[in-house]
Amino acid sequence: QVQVVESGGGLVQPGGSLRLSCAASGNTLDLTYASIGWFRQVPGKEREGIGAIHMNDGRTNYLHNGEGRFTVSRDNAKSTVYLELNNLKPEDTGVYFCAADPFTDVQRMFILTSHAYWGQGTQVSVSS
Repeated sequence: QVQVVESGGGLVQPGGSLRLSCAASGNTLDLTYASIGWFRQVPGKEREGIGAIHMNDGRTNYLHNGEGRFTVSRDNAKSTVYLELNNLKPEDTGVYFCAADPFTDVQRMFILTSHAYWGQGTQVSVSS
């Protein structure tokens, strides 16, 4: 069992930055070999993948990295995965989620049609 909780969202002006956190907890073995991915749902669109990272080896996989504006990283000591959002645009407004899949290769994160553990999401609003 794994739990993930997102934080760090908020209101930011266009061009600003945010760092979202996904704090993971639960079974140590599950966490060690999990891939954790970031997704977002913007108004009027389906949920889409952004990037993912493997907690053991740190390999990353990006589906939509905002043309280089989004970066995924991890801090194993804190069991936390980060999503750095830079040069934010109004169209980045939405709810950002993380999902964890134990014993899953990071390259499969955006092929899977379902994910094992989801957080509740954190709202990002970009507006002047």
